[in-house]
Amino acid sequence: MKRLPIGIDDFRKIRENDYYYVDKSLLVKELLDNHGEVVIFNRPRRFGKTLALSMLRYFFERPADNEVRTELFEGLAIMEAGERYTRYKGRYPVVSLTLKSAKQGSFELSRAAVLNELAKEYERHRSVLQSSRLSAFQKEQFTGFMEKRAKETEIPAALEFLTRMLHLESGSPVIVLLDEYDVPLENAWLEGFYKEMAGFVRALFEMALKSNSSLEFAVVTGCLRIAKESVFTGLNNLDVVSVLNRTYAEHFGFTETEIERFLLDYGLSDRRDEVRDWYDGYLFGATKVYNPWSVSCYVRAVAAGEEQPLKPYWVNTSSNDIVRRLVERADASARQELEVLIAGGAIEKPVHEDITYDEAEKSQDNLWNFLFFTGYLKKVSSRLDMETNYVTLAIPNAEVRYIYRNKVLEWYDGRLRQKDFTTFYQAVLRGDREALERELSRSLMETISFYDYREEYYHAYTAGLLKFMDGYLVKSNRESGLGRSDIELLSAPYEGIAVIIEVKVADSYAEMNQKAEEALWQIRERQYGAELREEGYHTFIRYGIAFYKKLCRVCTEKTTADARGLLPGICRYFFHFF
Repeated sequence: MKRLPIGIDDFRKIRENDYYYVDKSLLVKELLDNHGEVVIFNRPRRFGKTLALSMLRYFFERPADNEVRTELFEGLAIMEAGERYTRYKGRYPVVSLTLKSAKQGSFELSRAAVLNELAKEYERHRSVLQSSRLSAFQKEQFTGFMEKRAKETEIPAALEFLTRMLHLESGSPVIVLLDEYDVPLENAWLEGFYKEMAGFVRALFEMALKSNSSLEFAVVTGCLRIAKESVFTGLNNLDVVSVLNRTYAEHFGFTETEIERFLLDYGLSDRRDEVRDWYDGYLFGATKVYNPWSVSCYVRAVAAGEEQPLKPYWVNTSSNDIVRRLVERADASARQELEVLIAGGAIEKPVHEDITYDEAEKSQDNLWNFLFFTGYLKKVSSRLDMETNYVTLAIPNAEVRYIYRNKVLEWYDGRLRQKDFTTFYQAVLRGDREALERELSRSLMETISFYDYREEYYHAYTAGLLKFMDGYLVKSNRESGLGRSDIELLSAPYEGIAVIIEVKVADSYAEMNQKAEEALWQIRERQYGAELREEGYHTFIRYGIAFYKKLCRVCTEKTTADARGLLPGICRYFFHFF
């Protein structure tokens, strides 16, 4: 079996070193058939955009005179497409530029990273300096860009100047490939220098991509679908291809047919169902697509004999910062809709394909747009109402659902930890049922949970709130008396205070009273906390707490070692509604 090119996005390296390659070469054919002057492909991270641009570069680029290149496209589909397409092979100068490195903490560093990438591309084409077609002044200017000593006023023309010199030297117009154009914009928005970065990138792109007689065509890739982003405001020659378009749909990600062949080649056809459940679910146009990064990692894990190869491989490879920022600021309605999605449901939202980063936080609907275009949601169906496109959205697969259940909930938990729970803690120690119910319900309303509410969830949630209580130790499922109590909150032994909590889940709103009483009765009946008396604890506060979705009721009693008998437990109930 061939090696899998995990993390390798250089087409030449994959082909020359005989790595496994899913043939995407017919992207060349579709580009030649359909392309506009500037084509922008928007796909989620790790769906093959960089590798696709690398493949295009090696197909179209005219090799340097002294370069020995093996036949990289032998046996691929594009070579069977006919002379109409193969005659373009090796015909053009190509400028290939990535903006991935522009994810920096300041505008100066981000700008420097972009200029460094430009300098490397100038260096790659330094052979033009040997051409007699360039004047001495042009060669000096070229060298200035290559050595990063160009004048400040010259920098906006850096990309356009490179295409013009390549055109002049070769006599052929230039193909420009720009990868991850949105990385510096997203990063600048998060870091607080968006306007400066947008202005810099806009100047760089506009001169190279608009009314440039040296340009044959350009292919630009990015994650977010931002057709009218300010960096493109001056361009009217764009062909923007998002996940909603039917064109080019099969060239990014793995299709059903490609997955069948992939699994067959590695003897894993019997694992098709679990691969589908975990890594399928995306819909580009009308084409079902699998996550190529995750499937490749899964196949490698199985081949290596790992016991649990089904993992969320994609979660740590994508930039989650912008999604996290938007989700953390979601209002109550958006949180409820996230719960519907996590539970396996779907929601319908208007999709706006011309969002800018400046508008990201102006409307809650933009949250859904960003989640959709970044791969965290999939299209189930769509409809057009007047001029608005409504898309029914759902979580694509088990891998992404894992991300929601863990990462998104971690983000909310982190925010909850920053809140002041003094009133909640005081209520716990005073035995104040009304305040406890009020604070616990309010806290639940501010987080995301699931509609398949289980006792384990409420148990963990309550224990999580209590563990930050200064001077107290939280223990879960500690064996005591005739069984195990759900939660014990213990002071230092010399203070002698022990809070014992039993959690129950009601099947209905009306059942909460009964469940709270049952929980408190269980603490008494099974003598939870009996062993704590031997450790010096003398004041016991017992809570039976019943939950129904985000409602709770509390039944409590407090006893001390000095009491002549147990004080009678009295249950009072306080209702909280959504």
